[in-house]
Amino acid sequence: MARTLREIMTTDVSTVTLKDNVYEVAVKMKQEDTGFIPVVEGKKLIGVITDRDLVIRGFAEKKEGSTAIKEVMSDRVVSVPPDTTVDEAAKVMAKEQIRRLPVVENSELVGIVSIGDLAVRDKFEDEAGEALSQISEKDKQPV
Repeated sequence: MARTLREIMTTDVSTVTLKDNVYEVAVKMKQEDTGFIPVVEGKKLIGVITDRDLVIRGFAEKKEGSTAIKEVMSDRVVSVPPDTTVDEAAKVMAKEQIRRLPVVENSELVGIVSIGDLAVRDKFEDEAGEALSQISEKDKQPV
């Protein structure tokens, strides 16, 4: 039987809310050693903010540290339910060219799965392995 994300996802996820500002998010990213933090309202996933969002939509546009998260976060979020198989998740990540995938149940964030989680914790069917290599290959192209 195929493994599901519920079995491998990280459930201890750091989050921020719309009350946090750009500076607070950057500090949290440093403390947590991550470049990706979900934005929640209560437990409902409403967006994500990445280190790239901070740079491109924040600092490169000369936004202050006190700038509201809403101005720099991504509110188009791809997520999947916890009963998604590892192979299905890998395909979604490859199609969307994303490295981290929020896991949502009843609109509430219940976990995160990363490419590393998929690679380390499960043996892929050929398609999923190929999907993940496509994401990695994209990163190797010259900028």
